[in-house]
Amino acid sequence: MLTPAELERYARHIVMQEIGGPGQQKLKNARVLVIGAGGLGAPLLQYLAAAGVGTLGIVDDDTVSLSNLQRQVIHDTDQLGEPKVASAAEAIARLNPNVKVELYPTRIAGHNAMQLISNYDLVADGTDNFGTRYLVSDACFFSQKPLVTAAVGQFDGSLTTLRPFEENAEGVPNPTYRCLFPDRPRDGLLPTCAEAGILGALTGIVGAMQAMEVIKEITGTGEGLVGRLMLFDARSFRMETIRYKRSKKNPLHGDAPKTWAEMLEET
Repeated sequence: MLTPAELERYARHIVMQEIGGPGQQKLKNARVLVIGAGGLGAPLLQYLAAAGVGTLGIVDDDTVSLSNLQRQVIHDTDQLGEPKVASAAEAIARLNPNVKVELYPTRIAGHNAMQLISNYDLVADGTDNFGTRYLVSDACFFSQKPLVTAAVGQFDGSLTTLRPFEENAEGVPNPTYRCLFPDRPRDGLLPTCAEAGILGALTGIVGAMQAMEVIKEITGTGEGLVGRLMLFDARSFRMETIRYKRSKKNPLHGDAPKTWAEMLEET
């Protein structure tokens, strides 16, 4: 149950017909794993904590550096050199002491992905490389966990929600990440954030959108981005949504599905 202090803290949620007390209780009971405490993870964690998500797991093996602070707003100058998971946990404690934080100062990989993900209700991926995105999306499929995944470039961002272990209204399985991006870009093909740069405020916009999608998934509010990819262009400040469907060629639940072990060999 919500305490009197929580009722006051979340009053602006509770008066909303779409959220209300039951929705806030769902947020309190939720366990969300956030992969990456960087540009996207920073606003994502802040808004999920402020919203009252009961348990937040944070996976990141990096430490806070000065060049992070232009966009990773959950960290500050006094925390340079500190593990990002610890820095983020300190900020969350200041923001909302009701939130339990579970820290994983490690890189998510084939040997630990399934174990980490299986302990949570929903996963939010804000990592900056395709290898991890494919790995996480595959692990979420086999663990049957919803995944809200986002990415950013210099001036652009994208966001989608994956529930491929479920079927749509027509009885067709929802699409996977591999239906949307069937071919993983080879290493080095796309420039990294350090090489190309990134507009700091962009990560705040897309990370907040990602938090919104997570909150919608937890509370059952509105229409999720399952089978839809949101594209945001900061230069023109335009946003569009494109639809995508299950591909029978995808290796997860296509015509020739593979096992988790087989997928690991290809990731």
